[in-house]
Amino acid sequence: MPDTGRARHYAAPDSCITLPNEPILTNDEENTVLKALKKMFGKSEAEPLAAAPASPSQARPPRPAPAQPAEAATSAAAPSPAPIVNAERPRRERKPKPVPAPVAPWRLEDFQVPPQEGKTRFHDFALRPELMHAIQDLGFPYCTPIQAQVLGFTLKGRDAIGRAQTGTGKTAAFLISTISQLLQTPPPAERYMGEPRALIIAPTRELVVQIAKDAAELTAHCPLNVMTFVGGMDFDKQLKQLESRYCDILVATPGRLLDFNQRGDVHLDMVEVMVLDEADRMLDMGFIPQVRQIIRQTPPKSERQTLLFSATFTEDVMNLARQWTTDPAIVEIEPEQVASDTVEQHVYAVAGSDKYKLLYNLVTSEGWDRVMVFANRKDEVRRIEERLVRDGISAAQLSGDVPQHKRIKTLEAFRAGQVKVMVATDVAGRGIHIEGISHVINFTLPEDPEDYVHRIGRTGRAGTSGISISFAGEDDSYQLPGIETLLGRKISCEMPPETLLKAVPRKGHMP
Repeated sequence: MPDTGRARHYAAPDSCITLPNEPILTNDEENTVLKALKKMFGKSEAEPLAAAPASPSQARPPRPAPAQPAEAATSAAAPSPAPIVNAERPRRERKPKPVPAPVAPWRLEDFQVPPQEGKTRFHDFALRPELMHAIQDLGFPYCTPIQAQVLGFTLKGRDAIGRAQTGTGKTAAFLISTISQLLQTPPPAERYMGEPRALIIAPTRELVVQIAKDAAELTAHCPLNVMTFVGGMDFDKQLKQLESRYCDILVATPGRLLDFNQRGDVHLDMVEVMVLDEADRMLDMGFIPQVRQIIRQTPPKSERQTLLFSATFTEDVMNLARQWTTDPAIVEIEPEQVASDTVEQHVYAVAGSDKYKLLYNLVTSEGWDRVMVFANRKDEVRRIEERLVRDGISAAQLSGDVPQHKRIKTLEAFRAGQVKVMVATDVAGRGIHIEGISHVINFTLPEDPEDYVHRIGRTGRAGTSGISISFAGEDDSYQLPGIETLLGRKISCEMPPETLLKAVPRKGHMP
């Protein structure tokens, strides 16, 4: 063995036994060798040697040794103690994995909804079973008024213009119609990535995310893919999903969709259904020039189905509808029905300096679990949220200053009940559907009466009851007449009880 210049130490017995070169041993000599081996390595090592098979054909072939570096191979030539093997221990038997019981295929007969006077069932329309399966999963036995009216036209292929507030079920109305169209018409044989078959445009990122979530639930049993494009999110991540699979339903904000379209990543010449949601809001936010650019990339209006929804039918909205639709059916759901029938409304006359005390005592003394608080400005939202957190209330804020990824996480935490109070500007006033919001508080009355309807529409959704409480102070009480005109009735002002104006226990100093 070559000298490596390094001392090597091996564990070895004090004396070694050298076997003679002759291959034949007498019985006495063999017994002597076995006794010596027992003393050196123990009984457990000697017995396997003695019991080793004499015939090479009966022995188990040796396991190949892994490759070793040169130094390790040199070291391996030295003797080392063999591991102790417990040959008597039985091997544990593995239990077979249980085979899941077969699940019976879903049938339309499993979704039983009895006819009811004055209500329309989804069974009354010719919807595909996989879509009805998802509707049952979501617990929708009967249509809302906007759904019953819109589906009556759109399932026949007609364009439609709908006027309805959020919370009336209009999102499900245009999604069910869109999914039905895509299921009835197979995709073309030659198809490329980045060519959506249905396009839904909405003005805000939160609304896009909500629509996409509803679409994913309604297509749970359908072979359709849903994708979202919104600003403020990872561009490359959105591009990768576009390159990984076909796009059937694309929900997008106008700006981000144009980014992908101008890069050549998205082509809109195969759009069969186009939906414009919150058209009046897109007008207010200045998105119409971008929407015009997008629509020019789609097939002519005679070759696509176009659905347009708006909270108001202004002259500008109707002009857009005439440009983009063909002989549309017009469906209207009055806003005062939504606001007054399902939401109990209160207005407290309170000084501006007492508004926070009133908010704190309402949330803590009444035991509310899921509350939305609206304010007009981002700095107001931030300050209210900071004060609530300082005073021991689980709260979060939602405004344009909050990064998009954080806004989505905040909404999910609010949905899951991890956040008790959501403080928001009107960026969250439209299109955000969160189950179980029992109370909406207008910390400041909105400047636009339409925003009042949208705010209180966060509660009392889809026929459930809710409560809204508005704080009318010296700076915003003049907004009440416009709101009452829109609602078509008076809202009485009341003074809050003294118990709701008691001082807030201070846990720290607020600068």
